[in-house]
Amino acid sequence: MLKRVPERLGRIWPQSLLGRLMLVMAAGLLVTQLAASVIWASQLRAKAQVEAQSASQYMAHGASGAIRFFRSLPPNYRLLLIQQLREMGGTRFFVNLNHAYVPVQQIAPHPLASSVLATVGATLKSDLPHSPSFHLAFAWPEQLVVSEDGVHLSDLPDAWVQHILLLQPDPAPILVIQTEIEPGNWLYMAALMPNPYFLSSNDPLAWDRLSLQGLSLAVVLLLCLLVVRWITRPLAALSDAAAAFGQGQDDRAPPLPETGSREFINTARAFSAMRERIQRYIEDRERLFISISHDLRTPITRLKLRSELLDDEALRNEFEEDLDELDMMVKGALQCVKDSDIHENPAEVKLDALLGRLVRSARLAGHEVGYRDSSITVRAKPLALKRAIGNLLDNALYYGDRAEISVSSGPDVVAIAVRDHGPGVPDDAFASLFDPYVRLAHGREQNDAGMGLGLGIARSVIEAHGGQLVLENHPEGGLNATIRLPA
Repeated sequence: MLKRVPERLGRIWPQSLLGRLMLVMAAGLLVTQLAASVIWASQLRAKAQVEAQSASQYMAHGASGAIRFFRSLPPNYRLLLIQQLREMGGTRFFVNLNHAYVPVQQIAPHPLASSVLATVGATLKSDLPHSPSFHLAFAWPEQLVVSEDGVHLSDLPDAWVQHILLLQPDPAPILVIQTEIEPGNWLYMAALMPNPYFLSSNDPLAWDRLSLQGLSLAVVLLLCLLVVRWITRPLAALSDAAAAFGQGQDDRAPPLPETGSREFINTARAFSAMRERIQRYIEDRERLFISISHDLRTPITRLKLRSELLDDEALRNEFEEDLDELDMMVKGALQCVKDSDIHENPAEVKLDALLGRLVRSARLAGHEVGYRDSSITVRAKPLALKRAIGNLLDNALYYGDRAEISVSSGPDVVAIAVRDHGPGVPDDAFASLFDPYVRLAHGREQNDAGMGLGLGIARSVIEAHGGQLVLENHPEGGLNATIRLPA
């Protein structure tokens, strides 16, 4: 299970620099927002707790004074006073008298509400130590019953409660205090906290707060996206220029713009200078090999003519063999330079036509080559691609009795496989197969005129197309050479 975690993370991790920077910045912003929200929420809760404790004590002292006042009145005057208070608009408390305790449907349990009830109860006990027990609860207005006969708060006239309690448009929880002031007479008091919405004021997940944080996060991410795109756009141009230069299309690639940050301007100038130096080096190398080949052919020809004048036939034959070997090495070096740098424009190449010509030529020479049409087209340099596949096919025919060519395509790659039915390649020989003039013993026996340059030339051509040449032994025997080109 733990081994799959890096693989899953690798799938989520973007491949582009823009995606990685955006993911890191978004994750950093989210973590920062989360940490800030947690700290802010803890401070908000602590502040709300302190304010609620202070408000609870204030409410409890007011309630204890009202209880003492109603307890001091004769029972006959209490109802008259309550009626007068209602007609005047009431006081802080909505007051009612009952002959028994009125059950109250409480709000859902809430830590802050429980703390307020505990503080109010403790303060009332402290102010009225000789009073019987107090029944405290928070209730919603639409569910609140105010009398023993089941009258709801909503059934009362608006003038009795509209200046005391909040019934609309956004009801607030109501604190209800009930106590028995004397046997058979219960005092019912209902009031709002100084902050009526104290339960929701400390909620960090309130919709208004979440919407504000989401809006700020979206603005920051948008600005980050614009900045990151502005930073990475020149890097994309640099990548395209490097890819075009590596595929031999430097003459078609526009020059890098020297705009943007100072670091990118320096990088663009350094890349342009490097590109010019490499281009001059390639041109100088080609001229050098041509000059060496031309200069060496004259003395080689002269030595061959002089060797014909030797009387000793054995010595003459040795001279001629050495001169032929030297001439072959010069021609091979020149061929390696020219064939790996074929100057032509890329075009749409139908593989069936190109491979069909190679297969027909091989069959006319008496070789057995298998191939099935694929109807696949690639964009490449036709002559260069033909030379690369031809070199692989020649090697397959030299090393094996017959060869097979297959073509397949995927979402991003076109694969051309050339397989021989020879003895294969030892594992320790794969590392040196692309080196110049390196040939296996079996190949030398089959083709003593070869120079060991075909694989190196083929790989150079394929890499110039942005592809890859992979050599591996086939499970059923023989060597399998696979050309992978961009689709």
